[in-house]
Amino acid sequence: MGKMSNGCSQDLEMEMREIVEVIKRKDSEDYERLGNIALKVNKSLAIAGPLLTGIAAIGSTFIGNGSSFAASVPLLAGSMAAAVNTFEHGGQVGMVFEMYRASGGFFNLLETSIESTFGEKDLEKRENGELFEMKMTLQLGRSVSELRELASKSASYRMEGVEIDEFANKLF
Repeated sequence: MGKMSNGCSQDLEMEMREIVEVIKRKDSEDYERLGNIALKVNKSLAIAGPLLTGIAAIGSTFIGNGSSFAASVPLLAGSMAAAVNTFEHGGQVGMVFEMYRASGGFFNLLETSIESTFGEKDLEKRENGELFEMKMTLQLGRSVSELRELASKSASYRMEGVEIDEFANKLF
């Protein structure tokens, strides 16, 4: 199909709409799933650290009673609390969650950008199609040929009813 105007073509529009579908089905979905896992881990660690510290503090009051069990509980709980807190803070679990959340926002921004650009009916008001395609390739960490290949692969997989095995994004 030929160029319509302003560097846009129906082929380019179809390619970009396929890229939006890949972003929705693969990238956004995967980053949301991973973000939810990171959030659950962070919540668990945020509860476990202070709880173990409290058990260690309460158990330390019973150390002088002569029972070896009473002496081992606060030691075990205290060392577990230290390990949990080290993993939580040293592992930057909250930061990992924020990274996944920010990545999800980035994918939503790309979707919105593509939909608003090709949703504009007045071709003179639209962003230049070739420049827009180049901008999308840079934002997704791909070359123009890779982006076109992904779009055609996605379209053929969707017609066959098979889920695509590739992500739109190659940056993170």
